[in-house]
Amino acid sequence: MANNAEDVENNMVSITAANEATEPSQQPEEAGVTRVRSRGGGGNGGGGGGSSGGGPEQNGQPPTAQPPLVVQSEEDEDEELTLKYGAKHVIMLFVPVTLCMVVVVTTIKSVSFYTQNDGQRLIYTPFPEDTDTVGQRALNSILNAIIMISVIIVMTLVLVLLYKYRCYKVIQGWLFLSSLLLLFFFSYIYLKEVFKTYNVAMDYITLMVIMWNFGVVGMICIHWKGPLRLQQAYLIMISALMALVFIKYLPEWTAWLILAVISVYDLLAVLCPKGPLRILVETAQERNEPIFPALIYSSTMVWLVNMADGDGPKRNSTEAASPQAESQAVEAPPPSSPPEDDGGFTPAWVGQQEHQLGPLQSTGETRREIQQLPSDRPPVVDDDDEERGVKLGLGDFIFYSMLVGKASATASGDWNTTLACFVAILIGLCLTLLLLAIFKKALPALPISIFFGLVFYFATDNLVRPFMEQLALHQFYI
Repeated sequence: MANNAEDVENNMVSITAANEATEPSQQPEEAGVTRVRSRGGGGNGGGGGGSSGGGPEQNGQPPTAQPPLVVQSEEDEDEELTLKYGAKHVIMLFVPVTLCMVVVVTTIKSVSFYTQNDGQRLIYTPFPEDTDTVGQRALNSILNAIIMISVIIVMTLVLVLLYKYRCYKVIQGWLFLSSLLLLFFFSYIYLKEVFKTYNVAMDYITLMVIMWNFGVVGMICIHWKGPLRLQQAYLIMISALMALVFIKYLPEWTAWLILAVISVYDLLAVLCPKGPLRILVETAQERNEPIFPALIYSSTMVWLVNMADGDGPKRNSTEAASPQAESQAVEAPPPSSPPEDDGGFTPAWVGQQEHQLGPLQSTGETRREIQQLPSDRPPVVDDDDEERGVKLGLGDFIFYSMLVGKASATASGDWNTTLACFVAILIGLCLTLLLLAIFKKALPALPISIFFGLVFYFATDNLVRPFMEQLALHQFYI
């Protein structure tokens, strides 16, 4: 009996030990079952989340409806940015174009020097228009327009060839002399006529000091660097001065014909595969270089062009930011980095740097010494504003202002005709920016605006103005 009791007791002890040994192995299985149930979504609730495409994974399979939602949100964000910056760019161009035209029209209406015919003509328009017959006048205007357009085409081809073969010093000298002539000589003539019109007395010494400061600051802002608003103001003033010169020295019929022909030329030069302006833009994009600031009005960035200082062109802000982007790409932690935040300085990275540079020790003294060293890194420029900025050639400013000023300077030109041309140019510019947002490539800015301006001018001057005069004469009110 004693032996039987001992055997039973031993069996009880072995069964208890076996149960205790099996309990830990069952707990992971229960945890695994619980984990599977939690991944299943807990019944109907999990199924509902899976069907909506926004819940967790079901049975180890990822949801399929999530990526389209992300793509849709990105597309909506791009559309919002396009609308936002599209309207912003319209305003950015409307303001300078309006200011340039206002300066020209105000000068035409107040200073008689730019409207009186003193018999002087440009060397590019040798044929006079004060002829006896209309046919002879039309022929002379056509010949003048052909000569003027030929000169423009030749000068454009010379500029493209110089840029293609990297003759940057020649281009810089050419633009430098042109800016010098406009900022000093033509500005002096303009200021002298304004003082004469308003009967303002001033000695030559004070006038020379004013002209010296005005011209030197303008040359610095345009060809070197300066505040953005100041550079934009000088570019607008240069365009207005050039437009006033064309208004004064171009005969009436020749001016209208040149506006029509230059629009067609602008269309062909920009859109044709072998057009000179298209070649110029594509070459600048291939070299990742900005076009010269004396030729382009930029709404966001001051282009720092120092191409004549070295063997090659200076890099723009996009190229200057590339080393920073490369360093960020190198220092970024890999996807398999440990979960703790080490700032990207993993043990492998530290070991590699110590192998290349030796032991690295950072103390307060070494950090202060490094901070006191001069930095050669260029300032970081926000590329988003640069890419989203709009650029308009100064030739567009000149011919816009020339059209409005010529409409204001003609014998029958009244405020209705001037305002009609002004509105037509802004409408054409808005349509051009709309096409620019659609096609996303360089487009000519002259054809649509000049076409609308010419149509509005002749329609208002020959139809609307006589109609309104007859209404006023017979006391009719509509």
